[in-house]
Amino acid sequence: MSASNPTLITFVIYIAAMVLIGFMAYRSTNNLSDYILGGRSLGSVVTALSAGASDMSGWLLMGLPGAIYMSGLSESWIAIGLVVGAYLNWLFVAGRLRVQTEHNGDALTLPDYFSSRFEDKSGLLRIISAIVILVFFTIYCASGIVAGARLFESTFGMPYETALWAGAAATIAYTFVGGFLAVSWTDTVQATLMIFALLLTPIIVLLATGGVDTTFLAIEAQDPSNFDMLKNTTFIGIISLMGWGLGYFGQPHILARFMAADSVKSIANARRISMTWMILCLGGTVAVGFFGIAYFSAHPEVAGPVTENHERVFIELAKILFNPWIAGVLLSAILAAVMSTLSCQLLVCSSALTEDFYKAFLRKHASQAELVWVGRAMVLVVALIAIAMAANPENRVLGLVSYAWAGFGAAFGPVVLISVLWKGMTRDGALAGIIVGAVTVILWKHFNLLGLYEIIPGFIFASLAILLVSKMSAPSAGMVQRFEAAEKDYKLNH
Repeated sequence: MSASNPTLITFVIYIAAMVLIGFMAYRSTNNLSDYILGGRSLGSVVTALSAGASDMSGWLLMGLPGAIYMSGLSESWIAIGLVVGAYLNWLFVAGRLRVQTEHNGDALTLPDYFSSRFEDKSGLLRIISAIVILVFFTIYCASGIVAGARLFESTFGMPYETALWAGAAATIAYTFVGGFLAVSWTDTVQATLMIFALLLTPIIVLLATGGVDTTFLAIEAQDPSNFDMLKNTTFIGIISLMGWGLGYFGQPHILARFMAADSVKSIANARRISMTWMILCLGGTVAVGFFGIAYFSAHPEVAGPVTENHERVFIELAKILFNPWIAGVLLSAILAAVMSTLSCQLLVCSSALTEDFYKAFLRKHASQAELVWVGRAMVLVVALIAIAMAANPENRVLGLVSYAWAGFGAAFGPVVLISVLWKGMTRDGALAGIIVGAVTVILWKHFNLLGLYEIIPGFIFASLAILLVSKMSAPSAGMVQRFEAAEKDYKLNH
């Protein structure tokens, strides 16, 4: 245990700092808008980095490097798809959604926005979208808890059950206390840590394996097809990996960052910062997995843990190649990736339960203080369910994430995208889109049709459902008027 003492101390300092930020944010949290959206006060740097950090969960430092380590560069199509999807999301959705949510009842959550945008008096749109959030996000939260548990398990030799609670406890603490501001401020710190780890580690691995030429020769010697982008891929396989990019339009925890920006003017700058951060992080991730092939083929005596579970490639390289204090900082980056995403997801689930069920149906006139405390209680409830789901140690991080990502991408992506671009969309069109998208993902996944990633048919069928059903009736004059006013506002300030 002595070797991991510096790592343990680094972890403790890091976690204490995150919880401290939570308490600082607590002092700025006066009402539900502050708790859920930080009072719409995020500047471009915090908007950019917290959108990036909340998106890139444990899979960035575990799932993706592991996939590259196992299969070579053919797994990097997913990174290309994500970069394209994220850029289009910033370009078409970010600024418009910021303005549309303000013009539509100053909506705090996605169900809230759908409900106001489409004048849904029945509450059906709000209920169905909140249910979709709770179902898929609880799976998503479970994936974050699995990643955190794996980290504590392999770093400190803890049993999986103990590691599960250790990994989740700190995140729950600062989300519970500080809400959205705590999550966004900690995300900014965590994004900085992640990029530091992902730029430094591949450089040190290269030096340890003898430089670029020697490393590439070693990777080629191990298997020449590691360099082949098309190795073992099919057209459907590449489209499935690229299809991950479609998911961005429907991720509530990323869209919440756009809604919380201090103004639409901040968005263009935030886009540049966020995309630069993302491209550097994904490049570093691919390099860690790829150069890891050369390192472990040259040092088979230390390759055991990675052979057993390839998602540990980054963890093992950090532990082997760095001074224990630096290793502690690098491994904190995995914890940062896990905590940043998990905290946003817990908060979005909490806001769906508080704003879209409790306030909308149970206590319409509840005080702001009561709503904030209900929000905190809901963070605990969702976290406990996610921990129960994560209790199976056989869970793989990327598998859990891919299902939840597809669920949101198909159920909400087309609805969000079309709702900010087309004034002719109606309430029934939105309902049809959410239901068709979610059902397609569940059925497609269950029957594993054509080997195609379920987000693609889900997104296509949901978009068609929105367009066809919206054409059957016309939006009200008020809906068109608010849409046009928001679009005019966007064009003036963009």
